[in-house]
Amino acid sequence: MYAIVKTGGKQYKAASSDILIVEKIEGDLGAKVELDEVVLLAGDSGIMLGSPFVKGAKVHAEIVRQCKGPKINGYNYKAKKNQRKRWGHRQFQTHLKVLEVIAG
Repeated sequence: MYAIVKTGGKQYKAASSDILIVEKIEGDLGAKVELDEVVLLAGDSGIMLGSPFVKGAKVHAEIVRQCKGPKINGYNYKAKKNQRKRWGHRQFQTHLKVLEVIAG
């Protein structure tokens, strides 16, 4: 059984014992997180689509790690104007271990 879960404005496929790397979720290491915005639920009984979410379906996960993602380097310039700007960014991430997928 797996579920498509929405968190941080993105959608992720979550199955039992998977590790998901998502946008930062507040919490300490080892804290339990409940993701209740389940868009799709697939299992032995078939596929359930939500409109927008599947009622009663949840994904329980545990926070494994809080860290920063890879560095993104950018460079802006205007031709013939001598305007140049370098910038970088590292997004905060949370690593979640999916404990179980619960159907509604």
